[in-house]
Amino acid sequence: MRAIETNVLVRLITRDDPGQVAAAEEFVERGAWVPMLALAEATWVLASVYGLSSEDVARAIGMLLEHRQLVLQEPEAVAGALELFRARRGVDFSDCLMLELARKAGHLPLGTFDRNLSKINGAQKVGQSSR
Repeated sequence: MRAIETNVLVRLITRDDPGQVAAAEEFVERGAWVPMLALAEATWVLASVYGLSSEDVARAIGMLLEHRQLVLQEPEAVAGALELFRARRGVDFSDCLMLELARKAGHLPLGTFDRNLSKINGAQKVGQSSR
């Protein structure tokens, strides 16, 4: 199966360049794998460059999970991260994704300096005792 990188993924979501959208759709029509890094980068681009709200980013991730031609790396972790992202204001999707990947791998707690992330089960603020 082919794989795609961040820019192709962003074109499929934003549909802002007709020529590139057509090329991206043609490339993925027989199936394409989406690496975790491309997904994380795409969510950052959507929020910071395109100014999409958290709700719009969440909607885009949901669309990718349901896309017929795309296979996301670690889809269960992505779905879990999406659930956390939708439930927790002030936490980035990529942080939710890291937490879910750490949970899946059995490597908890996830140490963080992020106050909002540290409030989620499985994360721990660095500098706080784990006792």
